[in-house]
Amino acid sequence: MTTRSTDRHRWRAYWACVAVAALTILDLTKVNVALPSIEQAFSASSTELQLVVSGYVLTFGLALVPAGRIGDQRSRKAMFVVGLSIFTLSSVAAALAPTASVLLIARLVQGVGAGIQMPQVIGTVQELFQGEERGRAFGLFGATIGIATAFGPTLGGLAIALGGADDGWRWIFWMNVPLGLAALLAIVRLLPSGRRGSSEKLSLDPLGLLLFAITVIALMWPFLFTTGSPDDNPARWWLLVVFVIAAALFVWWERRYAASGRYPLVTMSLFRIGSYRNGTLLATAYFAGTPAMFLLTTLFLQDGLGLPAVFAGMTSIGFALASAASSWWGGLMVNRLGRPIVVLGVVIVLISVIGMVIATLVLPDDVVPWAVAAVMIVGGAGGGLVIAPNQTLALEDVPVAEGGLAGSVGQLGQRIGAAIGTAVALSLFYATIYRETDDEVQTVVYHDAYAIGMTSVAVLLALALLAGVVDLAGRRRDDVLTAASE
Repeated sequence: MTTRSTDRHRWRAYWACVAVAALTILDLTKVNVALPSIEQAFSASSTELQLVVSGYVLTFGLALVPAGRIGDQRSRKAMFVVGLSIFTLSSVAAALAPTASVLLIARLVQGVGAGIQMPQVIGTVQELFQGEERGRAFGLFGATIGIATAFGPTLGGLAIALGGADDGWRWIFWMNVPLGLAALLAIVRLLPSGRRGSSEKLSLDPLGLLLFAITVIALMWPFLFTTGSPDDNPARWWLLVVFVIAAALFVWWERRYAASGRYPLVTMSLFRIGSYRNGTLLATAYFAGTPAMFLLTTLFLQDGLGLPAVFAGMTSIGFALASAASSWWGGLMVNRLGRPIVVLGVVIVLISVIGMVIATLVLPDDVVPWAVAAVMIVGGAGGGLVIAPNQTLALEDVPVAEGGLAGSVGQLGQRIGAAIGTAVALSLFYATIYRETDDEVQTVVYHDAYAIGMTSVAVLLALALLAGVVDLAGRRRDDVLTAASE
């Protein structure tokens, strides 16, 4: 096979993987605009609505690390097939759900499918490309993810507009079926089998897996059940004590398991790689803020200003397009400019969040959607400089053999961040509504709720900025030490 045909095949396999990632990420945001319709269809509580979004994220996060480890040890292609099959079948169950409980169960299973397939994407890209070509690949990957994230609400709104207020939300899940089948066919045809280590016993570290599950659930559970309602059970916060204990036991066990010569669930030495550690922290904080930004904005425009779902979703189109363009550029320039490009991107997104809040507070309501859409373009330009370049920088020193695991741990941080950030923002949003409803007119209540909820988004983005600055300072210090030793 010639070099040209080999390159062509690699890029075809790459695009098949990226299509799977886009399909997975779409379901994180396109369901947002369906929450009012689901509430109306099932008379769902705020807790149930929260779980429709965050339950998917919970099981997504739980499946990521073990799925990444299995993909590294066996066949990423096989894991793709399993994950896509679960994802597509559970989408059918969600579309047909007769009750809110069935919908929640389907979303939980759908999250498992998403968590199985997503680490295979990062691991495969890490395996297919090296050097500057990897930067280009992650640039395109980031552009696609940015488009999927920001276009999700638009697609969801369009589905509701076509399907009607009562059943339009079901179309959101039905669209996964042809897309999932097409992605499955592409994976089967374009990816090599890639079986590794089949003669060796699969090492899954069962006790580590149990401690990992307890750690993740104990951390996410209190936030998943934080809705801002006066009925929220304060006892849920005691689970954070369980989280601290389980996390300490998990780290201790993983080090002991690795010292015995076996493969731990998570290789703790990954976190001694400064670029990986700082990049993961930055991505966790960034993804804690941005999904909440989209969700709060669509809820405010729909419930506060009465905008139809399709138009509320369309306000993020500018973010998607700008993010795609800047992500492509960032992927090309990251090897030349390094971490400063990511720091600049976070600053721009943070400024856009502040701009959206100011616009909603000072402008007439009929102008607000246009102003928000305009500011979203600025935010998208910054967002594209964060995702792809940060992914490239975080993985640049990680061995290829651990690419799937490293990618899945990074994705886990993003999913936990998204769950916690969304829960915090929603709880502030709804708590303000519960508190002010009897004293203020509706429009004032939703303006206040949006501003307070978005404050948490700004704080999370500020933490991402801090992680970027710390990493930048560390890299410059290393450069100075390297120059002095030469």
